[in-house]
Parts: sequence; C-alpha cells; structure tokens
Amino acid sequence: MSKASGLPRAAALLTTLMILGGCALTPHRSEVPTWPQALERLLPTEILLLGERHDAPQHQDMQRQTVQWLAQRGLLAALVMEMAEAGRSTQGLAPQASEAEVQTALGWSEALWPWQNYGPVAMAAVRAGVPVLGGNLPRPQLRTAQTDTSLEALLGPAALEHQRQAVRDGHCGLLPESRVPGMARIQVARDQSMAQTASAARRTGQVVLLVAGAAHVKRSLGVPAHLPQSLNIKVAIAHAGKADSAIKSEADWWHATPALPPDDACDKLRQRWQDKPAR
Repeated sequence: MSKASGLPRAAALLTTLMILGGCALTPHRSEVPTWPQALERLLPTEILLLGERHDAPQHQDMQRQTVQWLAQRGLLAALVMEMAEAGRSTQGLAPQASEAEVQTALGWSEALWPWQNYGPVAMAAVRAGVPVLGGNLPRPQLRTAQTDTSLEALLGPAALEHQRQAVRDGHCGLLPESRVPGMARIQVARDQSMAQTASAARRTGQVVLLVAGAAHVKRSLGVPAHLPQSLNIKVAIAHAGKADSAIKSEADWWHATPALPPDDACDKLRQRWQDKPAR
C-alpha cells in the first residue's frame, strides 16, 4: 500500500489496538468521462466496490453521487458501509427517518467516522428507500480474529504478506513486529465480513454498492478476494493527487481528485504512540 492510501487508516488501526488492549474491465483514466458518468461503463454488475481515501471529502461526495445515480434508476439494492458494523441496518426505517434515527440504527461511531462526512452518503440511500447495511467486523469479534490463524489461509502467501506490509505501513513502522500478524488477520476478517454482507444483499437486476477504504476493495487482497469468482463485481478506486501505479491492476476504474494539503500523519501517530501508557 502506498503512503497516501495507507496513512488515513492509521487512526482506525490504532483505535483497534486500544480496544484490544483494554475495488475485468481495462482500467480507464477518469478525466473523460467524469464521475458518475463513468458508472455506465461499470454496469452491469452485481456488486460495485468503491474505494476511498478517508480524509478526502471529494471521495465521500463521489459516494453520495453514486448512491443517487443508481437509486434514481432503480438499480441500487443496498448500500454497504465499512463505517458501520455488520448486523446493523436501516432496514425498516422510513425514507423520512431523521439522521439521529439512522445513526442509532447503524450504531454510528462519531469518534471513528465523522457523520458530517458520511451522513450525506447514508442519508441519500435512506431517502431513496434503499437499506444501508453495516459491513465491518463487530468490535466483540476483533480479539477472536486477532488470534484466528485460519484467516491467513483465505489469502495466498503473496497477498497475505502484502496485507502485513500494509499494517506496517499504516502504523508508520511503529507497530512491534510481533503484533503485525494479528493485526493483519483482523484486516482479513474485516474484508471477509464486508464480502459476506454485500453478497447476502444481492438482488437480481440491481447493484449492491460497497463503500470502504481503498485498501479494502483491492482485488488482490481486499473484499473481492472473499467473494465467489462466479459473481460479476467491479472495483473503482478514488485517489487524491498522483495515483499509486499498483491501483491500475487492482481496479476496473480509478478516479482522480485534487491532491490534499500536506499532512504528516506519521508525526501525529508517533506522538500518540509515545503518549500511550506503558502496559
């Protein structure tokens, strides 16, 4: 994983540690056509995986546009979000439900996922009468996943090592090597959970839209690796600024947004790491 795509995951990965302690088309450039016009090139598909950089507001706006575009055409079966836990759902809520009701139904964590960023995405689906489903691994299952070595068999050796390297990079090299395998297993379990949720939500002639961090939708080691090969899936990855060359082999489409202001996330993570009480 590149630094650009990996560092936004650092805060979420560190939060996990604290809890445990206590996206077959030839890729096209996105300049022409623009998103969401490009969606037409990705259809038909049973599951559309849309990867983001978590700190890029343009990517959440892209997700909202995608929800609206599909819903307006009667094509959206469900919206699955990494930002809520599996088992959580807005199913049964009226299209007029309040944002507070939606947050409660999804068990939303404002500390991890600012509602001002993701609320418009979820609410676009609710207003269209489309269910929003949590896809992420529930917190009570994190510790079990950490020690479940059988999860490693779900990826090939190369993909598993890439997952472990992503964990190292996401922690800016600060994570003790002994913790890397367990954290990688958690990432595998998260991808498996999102894959199961998305697959179960399929409806004939419609699209399940999954939104998650870019690393979670990569074909080689993310959610697609846990979906049946018989499924028709498409992967689109949004990136801010210059794209990582690896994206081109991981997605059917990559979408460029302006580069973000410089932000040395590693410096912040180092400070947080130093401030953690010794165990």
